[in-house]
Amino acid sequence: MAQKPSIPKGTRDFSSAEVAKRHYIMSIIKSNFEKFGFQPIETPSFENSETLMGKYGEEGDRLIFKILNSGDYLAKADVTLFKNKESNKLTSSISEKALRYDLTVPFARYVVQHQSEIEFPFKRYQIQPVWRADRPQKGRFREFFQCDADVVGSKSLWQEVELVQLYDSVFSELGLEGVTIKINNRKILSGIAEVIGAKDKLIDFTVALDKLDKIGEDGVKKEMVEKGISESAIEKVQPLFHFTGTISEKISKLSLLLAASEEGMKGVEELRFICDNLENLGLNKSILDLDVTLARGLNYYTGAIFEVAPPKQVPMSSIGGGGRYDDLTGIFGLPNVSGVGISFGLDRIYLVIEELNLFPKTVTSTSKALFTNYGEKEAFYSMKAIMQLRSFGIKVELYPDNSKIGKQLQYADKRGIPFAVIVGETEMSDGKFSLKNLISGEQVLLDFEGLKGALA
Repeated sequence: MAQKPSIPKGTRDFSSAEVAKRHYIMSIIKSNFEKFGFQPIETPSFENSETLMGKYGEEGDRLIFKILNSGDYLAKADVTLFKNKESNKLTSSISEKALRYDLTVPFARYVVQHQSEIEFPFKRYQIQPVWRADRPQKGRFREFFQCDADVVGSKSLWQEVELVQLYDSVFSELGLEGVTIKINNRKILSGIAEVIGAKDKLIDFTVALDKLDKIGEDGVKKEMVEKGISESAIEKVQPLFHFTGTISEKISKLSLLLAASEEGMKGVEELRFICDNLENLGLNKSILDLDVTLARGLNYYTGAIFEVAPPKQVPMSSIGGGGRYDDLTGIFGLPNVSGVGISFGLDRIYLVIEELNLFPKTVTSTSKALFTNYGEKEAFYSMKAIMQLRSFGIKVELYPDNSKIGKQLQYADKRGIPFAVIVGETEMSDGKFSLKNLISGEQVLLDFEGLKGALA
């Protein structure tokens, strides 16, 4: 007996209804991207390994899917490394390509490669799948779509203001109320590390701090100790674990805490500009919050950092995030090009909308009517009408087989098709169509114009 087929963990098949709902979300995101002036691009699903590796920190590098070289991939492998099972050192000789981890680093590569064709500042959006070798769990997959919007070539903080507004515009149109857009600044984190005497441990400090909502205060402190951060430094950072108040009050506290750090104060002033303008301009349905523990754990952020939390009634991690990355294109040979961007987590947004029952019923609508099939002549008569109806944008279809009428109507019912168009000898001789409402059971005889009007 053949083994039942399966798919890899962390991947999914999508039904017609699920695809329709995903397209609904993507269409709203796409329309808002374009409303805010972003232009679409696409990049390959896999990149050269050197393009991706080293851009996401040690943890991110471990989650990149490597692609074995074509043909005899062991031909160039170091025999000693292979025998000693030193997989990390062996990888570079057997794998030259990798599936993209996100859309931001490939975008930076794109900007550098196509810089002569681009008008700066360049606003791009991208809606494509990415892959991460993560542990699958609710809301976390190994293959998932990202929906990104980025601006490169401008250091203006008005870009950050607009990106928060973009988040708010999308979530408001999706009907999501109470979404929290968290904001922080990498310079503030650097400043904190400086004033507590842990400047040389900045990456370890921020990676641990970013896990506060996952492993709690004690877990963060334990990880910091394990990374070599002193007890005295951890004691100085204690106030951050319970940092409360309004955004204005938090900024004032940070000004006092970071008074001795030039870089930290730059971060405070950047946050003040963004938050003050957003407060004065106002948001629709979203909430803006300053979260000093937010780090996102990615090495390329240099300024503002964003992370979006779903409404509190849905227990799920972030549904979006991003930030400013002034130095990213410099890695690929194009220095001094500032960038900032955000990403929407399509799959998690889907789960949130589904849990809150916010998908419009019309999203999964199927054909408006099923033409029944009584034989070749009747089917041909129906097909002429079907062609005309489709030309008017009306979704209709023909049952392909000359089966019992009960089976055909049962098929329409299971598909959620509300009407059946019945064509027999009587209808054909009169040039008419019998339209049956499959919900009420009512049936009427109509000419083509009447049929078109009833189904429009």
